[in-house]
Amino acid sequence: MERTLMDSKAPLDVIAGSLRRERARTGLSLSEVAKRAGVAKSTLSQLESGTGNPSVETLWALCVALEIQFGDLIDPPRPKVQVIRAGEGPAIRSEKADYSATLVASCPPNARRDIYRLTIEPGPGRDSEPHMPGTIEHVVLGTGRALIGLSTEPVELTPGDYIAYPGDLPHVFRALEPGTTLVLVSETA
Repeated sequence: MERTLMDSKAPLDVIAGSLRRERARTGLSLSEVAKRAGVAKSTLSQLESGTGNPSVETLWALCVALEIQFGDLIDPPRPKVQVIRAGEGPAIRSEKADYSATLVASCPPNARRDIYRLTIEPGPGRDSEPHMPGTIEHVVLGTGRALIGLSTEPVELTPGDYIAYPGDLPHVFRALEPGTTLVLVSETA
């Protein structure tokens, strides 16, 4: 008698949701996943609807077809909440300006964006060399006033203002008031 996953603690609704999520992520049809896994389309359809009694072998074959780990199928996704309070987190300071950057969220796999919280004090400012081609930087000023943007044409921002500019060109951050803070999102196409 073949052992099935129902002998374990992996509920069918978790498996069903994971199969639907992962198939949608790949953009593959029900037929294509079933074909790649070597299972009947009706079997996959039943599993995605939360019915059936899959064997470990069937689920392994589906994992291979979807290019995922077995744990991704039977362990439900959990929301990740991350809080970094103002003044917390690893701050990196500039040698040339009164400027510090705290990485708030790094780029996850298969995405190309990082989020920073910056603190800038009046002075010479931070002149940035061009980043990777296709980089766009988005800034929302939180407090103070600043000149931000392309080195040749910086724009004065006040609290709540937003600017986007090509990060693959020389750009600048210059505080015009003490305690200037902003959020920077750097994305690369």
